[in-house]
Amino acid sequence: MNANLAKATINYKDLIDVASKLFEGEGLSNADANIIAEDLVAANLRGLDSHGISRIPMYLERIRRKVVNPQPNITIKNITPAVSLVDGDDGMGFLAAHKAMDEAVRLAKQSGIGLVGVRRSTHYGMAALYVKQAIEAGYISLAYTNSSPAIPPWGGRSTFLGASPFAAGVPGGKEVPYVLDMAMTVIARGKIRLAATHGEPIPPGLALDSEGAPTTDAKKAFEGVCLPFGGAKGSALAMLMDLLAGVLTGANYAGEVKSLYFDHSEPQNVGHLFVAIRPDLFVPQEEFEDRMDNFVNKTKEVPLAQGFDEILIPGEPEERTAIQRLKNGIPLTSEVIQSLCEEGTRQGMDLSSIFSNAKL
Repeated sequence: MNANLAKATINYKDLIDVASKLFEGEGLSNADANIIAEDLVAANLRGLDSHGISRIPMYLERIRRKVVNPQPNITIKNITPAVSLVDGDDGMGFLAAHKAMDEAVRLAKQSGIGLVGVRRSTHYGMAALYVKQAIEAGYISLAYTNSSPAIPPWGGRSTFLGASPFAAGVPGGKEVPYVLDMAMTVIARGKIRLAATHGEPIPPGLALDSEGAPTTDAKKAFEGVCLPFGGAKGSALAMLMDLLAGVLTGANYAGEVKSLYFDHSEPQNVGHLFVAIRPDLFVPQEEFEDRMDNFVNKTKEVPLAQGFDEILIPGEPEERTAIQRLKNGIPLTSEVIQSLCEEGTRQGMDLSSIFSNAKL
């Protein structure tokens, strides 16, 4: 690999093009490949590189091993006027999740609130994607998912519960919306994987190795367990995610969701649960927006603690990062660039020209 590509900054449109071509090369339709490509690059834009295009080789390998369906027949079954169930047909979780949030918004438009469960899905990337989707439609939303085992129940030493991110979105008026996206771990497991890939240590207090001992070795941590944030409280919330997204929907649960990285024996059967809420249920829309703006402004007027320059609303730091990366490009490491070029070579595509035009 060209040494000049050790670190590079890539235009987001070029990355979307690369990602889309790679997914099409493994049998996805052009439309589905574009959706997933845009979602992965959206994570990079927001600074969540652990959930961005670095995951493409892993996703493609799962498609090749036939544990992910590249052309799923995703179906929606209406249960009640406000409730539906989506069957993801073992396709990419991004696709099932977007359809489910669309359905939740549709139901909320007519009933005030929409509840949509999803089963037979797979890992769906950055959870913020789906609450931002609802915000763009003008709706409040909640997104629950379970995931493959990553953390122990409080007091345990082996993986059982997923990192299972929870996301929530509340649209604003003229001010910024509220966008929460948080895993149930002290640190996102994808960040530990990224550190392991780069041979970097992790801070103490984040994970245990496979023997149950604290470790700062990212590789040992990835093979061991992440720790829940807030101790027993984080563990209890991870349980709730598994109950609502797994037990309730008919998806896998209680440690049965297959690992993205280590288990290619069968599809994951991840479960999701989406809620969409019309914001004008109790006060008129204009009043709701004014109240949201007032809330944001009052929050930012709170006196600052030592070491802080300003108070930010959840989602605001990521939006600022996205603005800068849209302008200046997305930074990529040599490992990520090489892995994408190798995937291109496997499919008979030479992607080096795209990366050779990057800003070094």
